[in-house]
Amino acid sequence: MSHLSQSRPPAVLQVIPRLNSGGAERGTVELAEALTAAGWSAYVASSGGPLAHFIRRCGGTHLTLPVASKNPLVMRRNVAALVRVIRRFDIDIVHARSRAPAWSAHAAARATGRHFVTTFHNAYGLGWPLKHRYNSVMARGERVIAISNFVAEHAARIYGVGAERLRTIPRGVDLDIFDPNQVTGARIAELARAWRLPDGVPIVMLPGRLTRWKGGLDFVAAIAALGRSDIFCLIVGAEQRRGFRRELEAAITRFGLDEIFRIVEDCRDMPAAYMLADVVVSASTEAEGFGRVIIEAQAMGRPVVATDHGGARETIVPGVTGWLVAPRDRAALANGIAKALSLTAADRAALARRAMAHVAAHFTRQEMCAKTIAVYEELLFPDLVQITAEPEALRA
Repeated sequence: MSHLSQSRPPAVLQVIPRLNSGGAERGTVELAEALTAAGWSAYVASSGGPLAHFIRRCGGTHLTLPVASKNPLVMRRNVAALVRVIRRFDIDIVHARSRAPAWSAHAAARATGRHFVTTFHNAYGLGWPLKHRYNSVMARGERVIAISNFVAEHAARIYGVGAERLRTIPRGVDLDIFDPNQVTGARIAELARAWRLPDGVPIVMLPGRLTRWKGGLDFVAAIAALGRSDIFCLIVGAEQRRGFRRELEAAITRFGLDEIFRIVEDCRDMPAAYMLADVVVSASTEAEGFGRVIIEAQAMGRPVVATDHGGARETIVPGVTGWLVAPRDRAALANGIAKALSLTAADRAALARRAMAHVAAHFTRQEMCAKTIAVYEELLFPDLVQITAEPEALRA
């Protein structure tokens, strides 16, 4: 039953472990901004992070709670804390975006009679015996949002989420920010100086957190197989697994690539970074639920080479807006990069137009947020949504 009063705007509480960099985190911020712009009240509970100030800046409220913890005692305390938050701010919808905090959020939503929504951000693995149950909380929403058809199929097949509850809403890119026409030459030059990039050589860039499954080691080996010294390669992303940067650096040295490689852990201007790149690579070794880098790069008109699995199959049109190559196949990755580097100026311009149009048609931030708010409205205003949908149903 809805607790929404006619005298106040609807209130949504998103719960996410932390607000560092990442697709789920940025999606949380973008939705909070869209909610406040639409006149709703936006709340986010997380353990904090550099993106938290964006919640406050857009008129939302950030609540610092230890929801990143997987400790059962802390998770139980989080239930009580979230119940207090729900009652204090009269929350209507609790939206969980990750498994550990989802258990606390689900219990708090049930205790207060509020609507519960989840987002599946990936096809979660089933390694240890209790993992299925641990993951299953993401299938308990009154509405379950999947960020790609790949993830939606997984939620339906493995966790039995029926079509009446399942909604597929792809991630979106902010075309006001990721627009090549908005990036000044000064911004590009500043990054090039900071990263000490050589002049006049093609730049091949792998953006993504420094963690093994993002495929950094395959990228290094593919560049070695390419056998070119007239290019420069960048790996851009913060270290997630301690020691993995050293492993990447050792591989670069082992292949004799120190002169043409650089690892950059801090980038606060990704649109300018994409503009520096002649080729953008997404080399994930495991299927990603979506892969935000792929649509950001296409929005900037850059050629993209990505591994052929997961959400990448839904965001790249092979041979039209980029290339898909076999996962963990370093020779195939090298071949894909070679194809992208071989484009003529005219070919690059044509690919850029196609890629930008593709993203604008299918993967915008505005559409992502509008569809998510529409899911909330299904729960809060079911009669209104049904009336609005009836004319189309009658025409059918």
